[in-house]
Formats: sequence, structure tokens, C-alpha cells
Amino acid sequence: MMNFLTRVPSWIASHWKTGAAVAGAVGIAVACSRCLENDKARAERTQRTKEKEVRALADRIASYGHKVHRNYPTGDVVVGENDLAAQLRKRPDTISIALNLLLGEQKVQKAPLSGYWKLNV
Repeated sequence: MMNFLTRVPSWIASHWKTGAAVAGAVGIAVACSRCLENDKARAERTQRTKEKEVRALADRIASYGHKVHRNYPTGDVVVGENDLAAQLRKRPDTISIALNLLLGEQKVQKAPLSGYWKLNV
């Protein structure tokens, strides 16, 4: 086993040109596929990416609520959209979309004050 581990770096050093050529070919193939896709496919890819980002942001908001609730277990966790945007370094409209997603999952409730949400933890 030790002999194998000592031969790996020398094999990589002797075959680096092949690895660079393969990496370049893959990069060119990805660039060409992005250039040749039509507008509909590009819009769908962009939409899927945005949905994944919003889902990840909603999960971050929920975990933030759980963390705050662990630190202060007796009270409700109420957050403002602008405060969350500053805390998570995202735009307030993106935060609003993620909170509305959590509202549909009944993980948050709208607070009586505009722009504030109560997290159900």
C-alpha cells in the first residue's frame, strides 16, 4: 500500500499533460453547450437555479429560527425582513419570497407588524 502511495505523485507528474487536455476539453464542451442552448432551456435552467437558491435560503431562515429559539427558549422568534436580509446578506425581496415559501409550509406566520414574521419553532 505504501509503495502505491509513493507512485501516485510520480504518475500524476508524468501524465499532467493528459489531465490538462481532458480538463480543457470538458471546459470547452460545457461552454459550447451553454452557448448553443435555446432561450427556453436557458430560462428553465435559470428558474431551477433560483428555486434551489430560495429553498436553501428558506432552510437557512428555519435553522436561524431554531438557533435563536435554543438561546431564548421562553419567547417567540420574531424577525423582520430587512433584519434577515442584513443578517443573511441577501436582498429583502428574496427574503420575502423565502418567507412566503415557509408560510406555505406553515413554518412561519405573519406578525401583526408589517414586514415582520413569527417563526414557528
